Amino acid sequence: MSRTKNVLTLATAVGVVFGLAACAPAGTTQNAGGGEGEVECNVGIAMPTRSLERWINDGEGLSALLEEDGCTVDLQYADNETDQQISQIQNQVAGGAQILVVAAIDGETLGPVLEDAAGQGVTVIAYDRLINGTDAVDYYATFDNYQVGQLQGKFIEEQLDLAGGAGPFNLEPFAGSPDDNNAGFFFQGAWDVLQPYVESGQLVIPSNKLSATNDDWQSIGILGWGSDDAQAEMDNRLQSFYTGGQKVDVVLSPNDSLALGIEQSLLSAGYAPGADWPIITGQDADKANVQAILADQQSMTVWKDTRELGERVQTMIQQIVAGEDVEVNDEETYDNGVKVVPAYLLDPQVVTKDDVEPVLIESGFLEASDVGL
Repeated sequence: MSRTKNVLTLATAVGVVFGLAACAPAGTTQNAGGGEGEVECNVGIAMPTRSLERWINDGEGLSALLEEDGCTVDLQYADNETDQQISQIQNQVAGGAQILVVAAIDGETLGPVLEDAAGQGVTVIAYDRLINGTDAVDYYATFDNYQVGQLQGKFIEEQLDLAGGAGPFNLEPFAGSPDDNNAGFFFQGAWDVLQPYVESGQLVIPSNKLSATNDDWQSIGILGWGSDDAQAEMDNRLQSFYTGGQKVDVVLSPNDSLALGIEQSLLSAGYAPGADWPIITGQDADKANVQAILADQQSMTVWKDTRELGERVQTMIQQIVAGEDVEVNDEETYDNGVKVVPAYLLDPQVVTKDDVEPVLIESGFLEASDVGL
């Protein structure tokens, strides 16, 4: 995938703006070395955890881009502890951050600390996860998370020939962390494809781990996206509902971390890659999961090129610092309960075994040696 690096300097107005544009928020200040409306490029980046490969890549990648632009950057990881993330944000603001980029651990709890920051003229960009219940979030940069789920659901539909009437197949659905706003979009996107086949009997859920609608997806969510917890849940389902010779045909896994746990559970239960191995979905193109795809233990992953997300946030920050309108392409979808947050959405794509080298390796996202090629 080709990538065009933004080369605007921080003091240069952005040329042609594609898509919609949202006005820069109130509260911008005059930079000591710049003109009216410009702000100091002092950025606090708050990432949720180092325990997932993607957040390390996101944080370090964005930090490097901003440092190349001459910004002061404070990158913090919060070990999936909300109180720790709140404290880190407070310290970033106290340290002079004028722009915050926040990938929230819990999108419902950051309102007070961000409202304090907004009172000091700080601009807030929600990174990949929407921050809810507050007007103190100015922009949202993310991938189309509903589309992520749609891609997973359509992959299952096509692989099983559900549209052609095939079935019945045994399905085990999983959902992401209940405190992650994105997890709902992932599940709803997939379930809008799959639910009609559950209703028709082409997909059967032996564990009954699902309500009749997608409204209660949190009941099957894995808190914190933990691989070990997903493995334990899959162990329980296999031991409780697959004791009579039944086999799992397909597992809806919303991301790669859960997929790793599910795959380990299946291996421990005696499943072997091959004709009887279930279809398993994923998301993020983590190295371990790409290795699993090459070993026929995972069917696909939805790849979100987080380098593009970092570059989009870099452009937003350039525009904020220069006092320009911030480019967005969605001003309707992301209602956080207080306001509709102006957003920029990027497109994800499906990666299968045949796509690993031409898509992930040739784009430079992964090295061939990373995945044993």
